[in-house]
Amino acid sequence: MNAKRRVRVVIAKPGLDGHDRGAKIIARALRDAGMEVIYTGLHQTPEQIVETVIQEDADAVGISILSGAHMTLVPKILDGLRENGLEEVLVVVGGTIPKDDLTALKDQGVAEVFTPGAPVSEIVEFLRERIPVEA
Repeated sequence: MNAKRRVRVVIAKPGLDGHDRGAKIIARALRDAGMEVIYTGLHQTPEQIVETVIQEDADAVGISILSGAHMTLVPKILDGLRENGLEEVLVVVGGTIPKDDLTALKDQGVAEVFTPGAPVSEIVEFLRERIPVEA
């Protein structure tokens, strides 16, 4: 039987940010869309997030960050993925990201940044379009 493999997405909360309502909403929406979701919980280090991506053989990682530390934490996660040969893992960021930082994050390897108010359906569709799922 050749069942389609489900897309695997890690939802991560790096740093000291203690607000995870948005991350949980996204995790549920992705799960409801048929994706397999691994939620890391709060206060993860970049190294822990990279390790989770490796252990879970994830196709994508969604980084939820509201603390303002995105220009420090996200590059560390991207570097960790590269150091482990995981350049193909799609990285998206969600949260309160100033417009001035969007281009810098994308230049470093973030596929997309979703700010507060982004429709959940847009996030689901973005992942579906960019992650090939083989039978």
